[in-house]
Amino acid sequence: MPLGHGPSLRLDKFLWFVRLSPSRSSAQALAERGIVRLNGRRIERAHAAVRVGDLITLPQGNVVRVIRVEKLPERRGPAPEAQLCYSAITPGSAPEAQQAAES
Repeated sequence: MPLGHGPSLRLDKFLWFVRLSPSRSSAQALAERGIVRLNGRRIERAHAAVRVGDLITLPQGNVVRVIRVEKLPERRGPAPEAQLCYSAITPGSAPEAQQAAES
């Protein structure tokens, strides 16, 4: 699918809906700080459009996560439902990354 076409969702709503951010306001602040990348481009606005197939790079604690958008969520549902909306390209949590570093 070419970039810029098809249904989309605001970046802050996506991060909140899929539980990568504890609140929508913190997702908005994260996006506006310029530390999130969407398809390799630095994002400084919470209303950046996220589409299926996009790659999102974001920091979580001491780990930088890269995820691929698999589907756009319609709501902030339970964690198992949220996890179906993206696939992790990098390890998903600090403990996993720590174990890899210690091995």
